[in-house]
Amino acid sequence: MDELLDDLLKRIKNGTYPPGSQLPSGRALADEYDVSQSTISRAVARLRKQGVLVGRPGRGVFVSESKRR
Repeated sequence: MDELLDDLLKRIKNGTYPPGSQLPSGRALADEYDVSQSTISRAVARLRKQGVLVGRPGRGVFVSESKRR
């Protein structure tokens, strides 16, 4: 899961997923990284705890617009 986290953080930092943008669905990310959706869920939960991502109920998961990264 560390490689997954590192890659997601790299994509956030390089602007692939800029602040305020929505992450692809868990299913799409699981397919892209060839991992289970539960692995994606754990990675997203960790990044949410760090303040990198924010969940918006009924809308999805978004890159935080704060400067905490």
